[in-house]
Amino acid sequence: QVQLVESGGGSVQAGGSLRLSCVAVNIWHCMAWFRQAPGNEREGVAAHKRGGGGTTYYASSVKGRFTVSRNDAKDTIHLQMDDLKPEDTATYYCAADRWCDGNWYLQRSFAYWGQGIEVTVSA
Repeated sequence: QVQLVESGGGSVQAGGSLRLSCVAVNIWHCMAWFRQAPGNEREGVAAHKRGGGGTTYYASSVKGRFTVSRNDAKDTIHLQMDDLKPEDTATYYCAADRWCDGNWYLQRSFAYWGQGIEVTVSA
């Protein structure tokens, strides 16, 4: 049974920081973070692919502010979110699959999902 458990969400003022974590039961080749705001589609935020030191991917809206990292010894992926903005408010989801590529930002690229965790950024 695939389990992805997110933690670290909460409320913060604009300009603040939060760190999300996702613990996986297994080690996945590719893990990612998505988010979904009310009325919007789920969108890819960042992803990490194992191999060759690791490859990271970021949505343009978060590049330079968010950092994705993995700890394979603990089967964990993190998302460090700095300089948060009100538009970052959403439910954040951890995702995993056996492979990802340039289409990582598409929801259909991942078969396994966590339950989601709320992030609220106030102005």
